Amino acid sequence: MNVRGIKNVYFVGIGGIGMSALARFFREQGTVVNGYDKTETELTKHLVSEGMGVHYTDDVALLDKTTELVIYTPAIPKDHKELNWYRDNNYPVYKRSDVLQWITESMHAITVAGTHGKTTISTMTAYLLRETGYGCNAFLGGISVNYDRNYWSSKNDTAVIEADEYDRSFLKLFPDVAVLTAIDPDHLDIYGTAEEMEAAFIQYTKNIKPGGTLLVKHGLHRQAELKGPNTVTYSLQNDAADIYADNIQQKDGGYIFDIVSDKWRIEQLHLQIGGMHNMENAVAAVAVTQMLGIDPEKVKAALKGFKGIKRRFEYVVKNDKVVYIDDYAHHPEELAALIKSAKRLFAGRKCVVAFQPHLFSRTRDFADGFARSLDMADEVILLDIYPARELPMEGVTSQMIADRMSNDAHTILSKEGLIEYVKAAPLDLFITAGAGDIDKLVEPIKNILLNK
Repeated sequence: MNVRGIKNVYFVGIGGIGMSALARFFREQGTVVNGYDKTETELTKHLVSEGMGVHYTDDVALLDKTTELVIYTPAIPKDHKELNWYRDNNYPVYKRSDVLQWITESMHAITVAGTHGKTTISTMTAYLLRETGYGCNAFLGGISVNYDRNYWSSKNDTAVIEADEYDRSFLKLFPDVAVLTAIDPDHLDIYGTAEEMEAAFIQYTKNIKPGGTLLVKHGLHRQAELKGPNTVTYSLQNDAADIYADNIQQKDGGYIFDIVSDKWRIEQLHLQIGGMHNMENAVAAVAVTQMLGIDPEKVKAALKGFKGIKRRFEYVVKNDKVVYIDDYAHHPEELAALIKSAKRLFAGRKCVVAFQPHLFSRTRDFADGFARSLDMADEVILLDIYPARELPMEGVTSQMIADRMSNDAHTILSKEGLIEYVKAAPLDLFITAGAGDIDKLVEPIKNILLNK
């Protein structure tokens, strides 16, 4: 389908991070955009201020009957009245991933997939393309701190797209450059087994356009099966990879480093955000710029100004008294990388982590892994599980993680209890983590810490 010619579009679940990026894409090209979402958020308020119509009641009387195209997210329940009305009345109804497929078919597409790091790499890549003057259309799964946006456009027919493995959405994409960061088990409610999920990532690499390139993290499980028409590997520091970082120095909660390839080398790059995993993400993003032939000096100048993504190792407060980091980490590997990086950057400070598990199924499947990762912190506060799209499961609570922890310095608190804890406790390195609604506590916690 020609996405450029659509005059009127309706989104069921318009406030989702990926859906809102598409809504902005259509609105920016002059399309009339309306939609439904369950609750009003800062993001939906922004969409309304940009000229889109949004309502929060699932009511057929409120939907747009003049629309040419209906786009929905797989997170919408099957009994949704508006979505079913459109289907029953033979409107063209498509998933978000279908629209992204049309975009990858019509543009030079760079897609970023993997169970960790994809939001940061896609945002960093899109930022570098924009800041170096190359330009791109960015469809992101997070909010860029530099622009306070998850979408931006360009006259250059290049698209940078975060490729979501949930619901196998990413298998509809046809990239010219496909990045693959990790294939650790996740979304087992969709895939059933780790092997099924790995098979999906292998299929992702087979969707690359003829002559295209796979940029894959070195050393992934089943590496031999992860092959594109051209394959390039990257790593944080492993010189067995085609592209890696060298001469790494820590400075002011960030890093100075070189990136080395057998064809090129860029020295003294500055990354102002924390986390060794973010340096590895930078290796991948810079590698993409070199595949596109962008001047290394422009890349170097741009990277220095990258401020990160909201809720990805985000420095909420950073002063002599306290460092407060907020992160979206909701998988044991992400949590381990977060805690390890924070403790390394701010050695000598007591690391207190408040974690809100996301989904009953994920908590059940990864309770041991969460416990191992959280044991790395000096003290842990567990909040109740955020259910998202799931109903409670018998016996699955945050206590399940607590029971598996070997670090005795842990407690389970309500959100109100966490706020009271922050008011009373002496904190010098504090982290909030999780993909649920723990982000609503960030501003109150920030204000408490700044006023202490």
